Amino acid sequence: MKTLRIATRQSPLALWQARHVAQLLTEHHPGLRVSLVEMTTEGDRFLQSRLSERGGKGLFVKEIESAVLEGRAEIAVHSLKDMTSVLPKELCIAAVPPREDPRDAWVSPGGTRFQQLPAGAQVATSSLRRSCQLLERRPDLKIVSLRGNVQTRLRKTAEQRLDGAVLASAGLRRLGLEGQITEFLEPEVSLPAVGQGVLAIECAREDRALLSMLRPLEDEDTRVAVDAERAFLATLEGGCNLPLAAYAQPSADQVRLRGLLGRPDGSRVLRGERVGPRRSAEKIGAELAKQLLEAGGSEILRGL
Repeated sequence: MKTLRIATRQSPLALWQARHVAQLLTEHHPGLRVSLVEMTTEGDRFLQSRLSERGGKGLFVKEIESAVLEGRAEIAVHSLKDMTSVLPKELCIAAVPPREDPRDAWVSPGGTRFQQLPAGAQVATSSLRRSCQLLERRPDLKIVSLRGNVQTRLRKTAEQRLDGAVLASAGLRRLGLEGQITEFLEPEVSLPAVGQGVLAIECAREDRALLSMLRPLEDEDTRVAVDAERAFLATLEGGCNLPLAAYAQPSADQVRLRGLLGRPDGSRVLRGERVGPRRSAEKIGAELAKQLLEAGGSEILRGL
């Protein structure tokens, strides 16, 4: 293959990610030409409502995947946290490069730290996962739903004189905006989304030559974490329609997985943790999800 086409969204962050993957590919395969197939997805077009109100996170990936399925591109590059638990049967996640910082970041135009927020402070996020965990700690907070690309959310937070916003550290760092971060929210405060900070490279499952070309971009630790977190997601059959989180940390021979499921208003939040061998990452994810379901998660899901 002399030329490879990458399907990507047109947002600044998505383009950075696609160009980063293109650079990795040309480093491993000198002489390879890479072009971007830039697209606008349904998730990009409808910014006035939460993703959960329009069908969930799949709105960001379906059209990108269609470009690969229809032969308009060979691979797609996604933020893994935007992907649903079930892929089209013809496609697979061929490679996951090393994970960026998975934590959430607190950005306050006035430099106020999260613990110092006054009563009734206005906090921007469109994520049910983030809202749930913030309201559990601070039921007095007023959540303001803001959607759009990273720069748009930062601008609107300042223009609307909100007290702050919660965004993914990975996106801010990749765009060179880490200077905007007031503080990092550790997983004990805001457990990350499934796959947060991970890039997913998707291609046709049966294209052996392409799979071989992408193999050098694979990071083993990131794959173990992804397997555990996405098994947790798949077992709960969740997405943007319910507040859930999962964060896996692989070590030399084990993986530690923390998971969360709650109500959107933070009035009830279930947490759990499992540790086991790396080779059993998917099993650990599924077992932790079942543990939370048995602990009251099924009741929460029925309520939603």
